[in-house]
Amino acid sequence: MTALPADQVSKRVLLAAPRGYCAGVDRAVVTVEKALDLYGPPIYVRKQIVHNKHVVRTLEKRGAIFVEETDEVPEGATVIFSAHGVSPAVHLEAEARQLKTIDATCPLVTKVHREAVRFAKEDYDILLIGHEGHEEVEGTAGEAPDHIVLVQNPDEVDDVEVRDPDKVVWLSQTTLSVDETMETVRRLRERFPALQDPPSDDICYATQNRQVAVKQMAADCDLMIVVGSKNSSNSVRLVEVALDHGSQAGHLVDYADEIDEAWLEGVSTVGVTSGASVPEILVRDVLQFLADRGYEDVKPITAAEESLLFALPHEIRRDLKARDGVEAAKIRHDAGSLH
Repeated sequence: MTALPADQVSKRVLLAAPRGYCAGVDRAVVTVEKALDLYGPPIYVRKQIVHNKHVVRTLEKRGAIFVEETDEVPEGATVIFSAHGVSPAVHLEAEARQLKTIDATCPLVTKVHREAVRFAKEDYDILLIGHEGHEEVEGTAGEAPDHIVLVQNPDEVDDVEVRDPDKVVWLSQTTLSVDETMETVRRLRERFPALQDPPSDDICYATQNRQVAVKQMAADCDLMIVVGSKNSSNSVRLVEVALDHGSQAGHLVDYADEIDEAWLEGVSTVGVTSGASVPEILVRDVLQFLADRGYEDVKPITAAEESLLFALPHEIRRDLKARDGVEAAKIRHDAGSLH
């Protein structure tokens, strides 16, 4: 197919909805912001609070210090655990260093942790579908290391060994490709017909919704731009889903200025979406970049409506309540002094 000259291409943008922040990411980021407000900097965060370069840089400017392990945190200081979760061993390390801990683990990740503990107690072999080295996988596996076997993709199924084929269950990382995970499960069930499913879906609602929106758009897109960081599993998956479902090209960018103008040559329809840890301002910057190059017609593609909210960690809620109570008492006192 011969590409049309740029001035003859009709240009439009398909904008995915939902996109960007999910409830777990919003909760985690607000947790760090509120901790900085309540306790003042520095606030230590183990690992990146969420996998997004812009979010991390913004919080660093406010006084958050990101560390890889708890032994980098001064004894007695405050440390926040990231949205991806940690293993029991990390909690013990923090306790040994007398750290004040605030757990910003996404509640949907916590659910998977609890499932791992439950099935380990019932002496199941747990086939954990996920990516080796990902923080979420490390945290979940740490809940029941003697019972968990990691399966990264369908091709690894033939090498899986279990103690009792009649007592096997699968769990998964929350940010995977739905299609690839289901293919892995299908192959696992061929090998282990008694394989049990988790009590409820482990792949999070936001990951699934963002993938569904991309599937609906992909075949109509000459180019899919996914805003997100390279270490964000769910963002990387969105590029893969776009290419698997018909987009002619797909790229992952953190910022609009990373877009190569050569990508737009002969392109009529650009799809735009963002991973679950991406603030909307970064998407707006991409839309402005495209509008400046003639892609002013933006059509939303809505796959689902999202309204889920998670409460902040109890330590933050407790201390916010205490602070608000002190401020209210001061206001009453000052008002009384005027009379």
